[in-house]
Amino acid sequence: MPVVPPNRRVSDVVHDRLRASILEGTLAPGDAVPSERVLAVDLKVNRHAVREALKRLEQAGLIRITHGGPTRVQDWRDHGGMDLLLDLVSGGTVVPAEVVRSVLEVRQLIGVDAARRCVAAVGPDERERIAGLAEDVAAVVGKPVDLVTERYEKLWHAVVAGSGNLAYRLMLNSLVDAVAAFPGVREAVVPADADRLRELAAAVREGDAETVAAIVDAQLGRDVDALG
Repeated sequence: MPVVPPNRRVSDVVHDRLRASILEGTLAPGDAVPSERVLAVDLKVNRHAVREALKRLEQAGLIRITHGGPTRVQDWRDHGGMDLLLDLVSGGTVVPAEVVRSVLEVRQLIGVDAARRCVAAVGPDERERIAGLAEDVAAVVGKPVDLVTERYEKLWHAVVAGSGNLAYRLMLNSLVDAVAAFPGVREAVVPADADRLRELAAAVREGDAETVAAIVDAQLGRDVDALG
């Protein structure tokens, strides 16, 4: 029986082991996953725990369960979702640079579109609040990373919420966690240009969505170029 940490189920441990094997390539796309009986014996767990773990892997797009045939591994690049980001950044056979660049490119694309949508959608009072948040970030540029990051994330949560796109909000949560998980990346993407942030605040106040988008594109694109 595997060691099960507090507040976790046996099926969670089985799920994590199988998922790691898939992401690391030990179980490659097209490979047959061992049967429930074999997994239960090898992992010293009951078949119910194995069945639950396999259902979760299927829901995540990592395997395809076929009744009457073998359960096979699917290519996570074609079938996985944003929830895999944190698994990828934790290690494995995926080249870190590839993952870093992918995360930062998605961050840029979402950021630009969300900023444009937000400024076009919200009213003057909300634009004033968001402009104030941008100025709050500008005020602490050059100070400890944790302080700048806290204010910067608060700004982005307001911008993405203002865009009215729920998928963007959920993706932002994953992207923030993914960027934070890369050693050195969190510090490198902290904004360092206070004047540019003040320009962003001014454009938000004026409701100039295209200027806002251009400023955001330049800022987040710099991060891609620097670390990609």
